[in-house]
Amino acid sequence: MKESRQHILVKASGLFLRKSYKEVTMKELVESTGLSKGAFYHYFDSKEQLFLEVLSYVFGKVMVHSYDRFSRESFYSFYHDYIDELDKLSDHYMKLFGAAVEETGFNINYFTLAFDALKLFPEFREEMCRSQQEELKVWTDMIQTAREKGEIRSVLTDSEIARLFFYTNDGLAMHLMIQEGGIHEMASQFMELWDKLYKTLKA
Repeated sequence: MKESRQHILVKASGLFLRKSYKEVTMKELVESTGLSKGAFYHYFDSKEQLFLEVLSYVFGKVMVHSYDRFSRESFYSFYHDYIDELDKLSDHYMKLFGAAVEETGFNINYFTLAFDALKLFPEFREEMCRSQQEELKVWTDMIQTAREKGEIRSVLTDSEIARLFFYTNDGLAMHLMIQEGGIHEMASQFMELWDKLYKTLKA
């Protein structure tokens, strides 16, 4: 039972990543799973219900950072662990959905899925805002600790430094989307950019 539900979520995620919400039909969703209509509708009875669970699956499970496992020895080691995990998450993403995103690339599909969700479901926007605030707090707390240890020094506040690092996630991803860059290139560009930013902050 659990395996069938997971199978539907993976296949549906691939379809929604390849096409927009409006373009995907229930017929395509059922056919992509290889299940009978009866088996499929046992788990999901509407496209909207399935799309909401896909959002939760992709943004709440597949592409989620494990901050509790990141080093707290220094801010330098913290953001390097973040980038390393980004690379691993990208590999995991491609193994699950690679066939679905080859045509248009990782970034554009990922953002298309998010933009569709933001337009259609107010509750998704609220959840994303809450999640972002929680992540920003982790970054801000880490920077505060680094400042207290004498690792970094800047006229910028801890919150401002956190936003500089954190918001480059989406900005750089969008930039690479336009240039059709790969997801592993994204990790290497994060490393280059953040290392240089870190040097300007290092005490």
